[in-house]
Amino acid sequence: MREEDLEAFGEITATSYFEVDARTYQRAWPDPVRRPPGRNAHWMRRTGRALATDPGGCWVAEVDGEVVGGAVSRVRELMWILASFAVRPDQQGRGIGTQLMAAAMHHGRGCLRGMFAASADPGAVRRYRLAGFDLHPQMLLTGVVDRSAIPVVERVREGTAADVELMNSVDRRTRGAAHLDDHDLLLDQFRLVVTDHTTGSGYAYVDDDGVPVLVAATNRRTASGLMWEALASSTPGAQVEVRHITAANAWALDVGLAARLAIYTNGYLCVRQMKPPAPYVHHGSLL
Repeated sequence: MREEDLEAFGEITATSYFEVDARTYQRAWPDPVRRPPGRNAHWMRRTGRALATDPGGCWVAEVDGEVVGGAVSRVRELMWILASFAVRPDQQGRGIGTQLMAAAMHHGRGCLRGMFAASADPGAVRRYRLAGFDLHPQMLLTGVVDRSAIPVVERVREGTAADVELMNSVDRRTRGAAHLDDHDLLLDQFRLVVTDHTTGSGYAYVDDDGVPVLVAATNRRTASGLMWEALASSTPGAQVEVRHITAANAWALDVGLAARLAIYTNGYLCVRQMKPPAPYVHHGSLL
């Protein structure tokens, strides 16, 4: 992949992901929307950074000189992460995805572990299983937060770039590898809340809607407090959607149920040579 491929591949991922969402979403969920310009700008920045840090993990496929698919993967310490993977819908079923996956996985040939989030698309899921990944169903929480259920959360503060060392330490303990400079990308896009106490340490990145997009902590109680802190910042009466919860993180489901949110299944966490991280709610592309 080259820098001049970013726009074309970005268009393919936006189209492909929306097409899968439109086929698999349930009526009780908000209608799927194509990636909006603001989120697309962050996607471009994340992927552009990967071209600099992990050029060997970024690949595109061309047909008649036109980009029709791509894969973006990162290596962080001893973990391989697949951040983006898509083939244009009219080019699927021709073996292009298999070749892209093989090229991206070669980038992680020296890694002990691998992890990525996948949609519920049956063809893609089949490819991931054949590539040797264990499939763990993900759940999502959706609904309007019951404000009366929100507890008082103590010892949580606003985080800054000065907390990156703490967060990398929590990363290694929960998922087996630090995010390293991926924290710069997350800090640029999300609000950060942190807790660091003798009873537990952890952090959460929170989007503008009060949704925790990544939660990591040294114990379940600390993780629950961070998730409550995030949900407390949601707009009263607004619909929220917390994604990427695995069965290993039942504490997050308990918080959601207490907040009067509904539980649905949605996609898979794919892992190799590891268990699903816990207490941990992973980010969709930076994991």
